[in-house]
Parts: sequence; structure tokens; C-alpha cells
Amino acid sequence: MFTKRNFLFLIAALLFAAPLAANAAPPPSDDPVAIVNAIYARAVAGKSGGGGWFVFENKTARAKYLSKSLNALWDKSEKLVEKGDIGAIDFDPVTNGQDSDIKSFKVVTEKTEADKTIVAATFVGLYSSSKTTVHYVMVREAGGWKIDEMYERDNKGDEGWSLRELHTDFIKMMQEHK
Repeated sequence: MFTKRNFLFLIAALLFAAPLAANAAPPPSDDPVAIVNAIYARAVAGKSGGGGWFVFENKTARAKYLSKSLNALWDKSEKLVEKGDIGAIDFDPVTNGQDSDIKSFKVVTEKTEADKTIVAATFVGLYSSSKTTVHYVMVREAGGWKIDEMYERDNKGDEGWSLRELHTDFIKMMQEHK
């Protein structure tokens, strides 16, 4: 039963919580490092079930995380995949592999411009002591930050990969084979 005492307690709790909410941290879409940190925290916690694939798993997820131009490129590439085949991306770009075996990670800003930021996520796997760094090119779009490119370049100077290059090369290959 809802009593006068319960009502007063509820009002007091709301009055106490209001100033705390006003001083809360800005939403993650306002901070590129916070966005990438949240992606890795979810991947490490295993809440996504597939590493960082939740970022790319469907059109809704891609619209949330990816820029309009990267999303359009991904859609164009995806339309060329024949039923039962694998498309341009056959690995998890967030974890740079097939398994989400990240033990620890650190996310830092490498370069900042007004509407573009490069964020580096460096992580160590559970079964390997070697470090991997995945770079995120973030762009400001519609009041928030979106991933416009992801790439990896290993410490040995090998070229690595780029989401845009993988999709562009896949599109070109599929169009040549028509």
C-alpha cells in the first residue's frame, strides 16, 4: 500500500537525485574515446557474445556506430554477397581476429581536429602477450561521433587492413566477376 510516508520518501529521493543527474558525465556520443572504451568494455565483458561484432551485426547497429559514408559503403558491399557466402569482412575488426580473447585494453586519442579524431585502441589477448592496435577514425555527424574508418597496422610495418579498403576491394572484385 502506498502511504504518505512512502510518498514523502519518493519525493525526497527524486529531489536528491536531480542534482546528481545534472552533474552526470556527458553522453558517450560526445566523446570518441568513451565510445571506443564502451565498445571494448562490452567486448571484454562478453556481453555481445561475439567480441565487437555487435557494432556491425545489422543495419541498426551500423547506423548507431558508423558514419553515413562508411555505412553506405558497407551496405553496397553487403548487397553483392551471394547467399551463403562471406562478404568483405570475415573477422571481427574490433578484436582484429576470429575470437574475442582480449585480456586488457587501453584507448587513447592520437589526433584531434574540429570534426575528426583518431583514437587508438591497444589491447593484449588472453592467449598472447603481443599488443595489437586498432585505429578508429571518428567524425562528428548529427551531433555525435561516428566511426568513419577502422584500420590496423602491425608493429612490423606490414600494411594490415582498413575497413574502407576491404569493402572497396570486395566491391571491385564482385563487379569484375559479373
